[in-house]
Amino acid sequence: MSNIIYRQEEIHKAVAFLRTVERSRFFCFYGALGTGKTTLIKALIADVGAVEAGSSPTFGLVHEYFDASGNLLAYHLDCYRLEGEEEALDLGIEEILDAGCYVFIEWPQRIAGLLPPECTDVYLKHKGLNLRKLSLGWRNE
Repeated sequence: MSNIIYRQEEIHKAVAFLRTVERSRFFCFYGALGTGKTTLIKALIADVGAVEAGSSPTFGLVHEYFDASGNLLAYHLDCYRLEGEEEALDLGIEEILDAGCYVFIEWPQRIAGLLPPECTDVYLKHKGLNLRKLSLGWRNE
């Protein structure tokens, strides 16, 4: 498992680290509320080239991001409010996972049985007032 410690204002370092170790386009983010999962995902989405965001009709559970040409670039799923895998299936998780774009998932433990084996697991922890520890794991190892 690889890890780094960074300050919130140094989020670009965490993004560069994740892009360096990127093995697939699927990232699962674990961590308590307030550890910076959403902030890190937004920075990653910008780094991969998203210029436009659009909310899906699923009221904040799924966000779509597009490149400058209007092509779908990434999905950001926030599974915190999902009751389980069946609800994720009702939202169209299978189509999202098969879309061929980046997929960033918060609270993936709620849909663990639906996740592809090539996910990069990203664990975030508080390490002080403005410090975060980012640790990685891969499912297919």
